[in-house]
Amino acid sequence: MLRIAITDNFDRMTSSKRMTSLPRMSSFKKMSSSLTIYSSVTTDLVTDNRVDKVCTSLGKMGYQVVLTGRRYQDSPVLAPRAYETRRMHLWFRKGPQFYAEYNVRLFFRLLFSGADVLLANDLDTLVANVLAGKLKRIPVVYDSHELFTGVPELVDRPRVRKIWQWIERKCLPHVALAFTVSPSIADHYYKQYGIPFRVVRNLPARNSQPITPTSPDVGSRPVIIYQGALNKGRGLESAIRAMEFLPEAQLVIAGAGDIEQDLKQMAAQSTTGNVTFKGRLTLDQLTRLTRTASLGISVEEDLGLNYRYALPNKLFDYIQARIPVVVSDLPEMRRIVEQYGIGMIATSNQPQTLASHFRTALFVTSLRTEWLRGLERAANELTWENEEKVLLDAFSKLVIFAFKQ
Repeated sequence: MLRIAITDNFDRMTSSKRMTSLPRMSSFKKMSSSLTIYSSVTTDLVTDNRVDKVCTSLGKMGYQVVLTGRRYQDSPVLAPRAYETRRMHLWFRKGPQFYAEYNVRLFFRLLFSGADVLLANDLDTLVANVLAGKLKRIPVVYDSHELFTGVPELVDRPRVRKIWQWIERKCLPHVALAFTVSPSIADHYYKQYGIPFRVVRNLPARNSQPITPTSPDVGSRPVIIYQGALNKGRGLESAIRAMEFLPEAQLVIAGAGDIEQDLKQMAAQSTTGNVTFKGRLTLDQLTRLTRTASLGISVEEDLGLNYRYALPNKLFDYIQARIPVVVSDLPEMRRIVEQYGIGMIATSNQPQTLASHFRTALFVTSLRTEWLRGLERAANELTWENEEKVLLDAFSKLVIFAFKQ
């Protein structure tokens, strides 16, 4: 079993001459087939597609992967996956008691596991992984799905935010390898801690079946889709109000979250009745629903660094479904939309302005024709099959370095 001390300087070490030439894939798979990676996340594993993709990719490389999450009373049964899954029943569902209970239980699971590498997903799993990794003398890999300390829920809670920042500051130096989802977040971490983060964007897998882009049907209302968490700062209130100025279309919201009931009450007060909630869907259900839409939206508000630097996976899901987009004027989303020419940048989240953007994106045929050409190129390039190469290359270097110690 692999036993090495955690290092602060993986990038410096892997730049040495002995790391520049990697073995052939068949040799590496033989090397990695006896290694076990324990990945952990605080979700119930049902809709976390990034974690699923990472675990599946690592499994393809020959690693034995075990993914641990939590189970709610209403959590659906998981479909069989290419790796082992485990879910913990917890007494607490949210708040400091939840995080404490989760990390204590996870720590003991990891400590007595047969893990060779630990993979922590987001800051709320990192304490248990770092402590277990230090005691077991095995490397910890960190995948930061967002700028955790910059989420809107912490912006107005300075004391809680300082606690998470303290945890981040104490734990990150003990991470052997780190990833995140956008260049801006990676730059932030490097400026803050001097720790390099590789960028692995949360791209969808390439569709195996051809997709025929849809256009609004005569006599029916075209679908505008939002997929993702229903939380503060997602711009959903403005999007719902915008639909009052756009009765000729319908907004479909797929997801769940803290403000779900407030949003439903807001939609119920509308006279147009053109907002529908689909709830939390499985990945397959969500993919099928997105393909029926004519427009995808990602209109987050600039409520903190996490949203400012966000590169949401829903943007790439829309691209893979070949539907044009309307997005907020935030740097990472703007860069993708302008690079490929696939939609509009919202000039404001004011409801009437959003409605105008939505109407243009739905019904101006010349723009849609141009965007659909860009979407085809983007969908072929922005795929997990291309992005996972960064992940697998870094893991292979980490393992090779460890075996040479």
